[in-house]
Amino acid sequence: MSEALVIRCRENGPLVIQGPVKVLDHLGNEFTIPAGKDSIALCRCGHSKNKPFCDGSHRTCGFQGGAPAEASGAGK
Repeated sequence: MSEALVIRCRENGPLVIQGPVKVLDHLGNEFTIPAGKDSIALCRCGHSKNKPFCDGSHRTCGFQGGAPAEASGAGK
């Protein structure tokens, strides 16, 4: 069985996914991921001009990511 895909929530920033991944829109169309990228960052703030990908807009729009998950020791 393969390892679970890990999605990291950056504090007040994007969701970062490392490894091979496809990103599809609501119609099933695939977004182009730049060649050579070993990770992608998905926007959480809603202000990116390059949705669904992060463009760093969270730094200037005042985005607050909310409370972190409770520490359980799992997945570390």
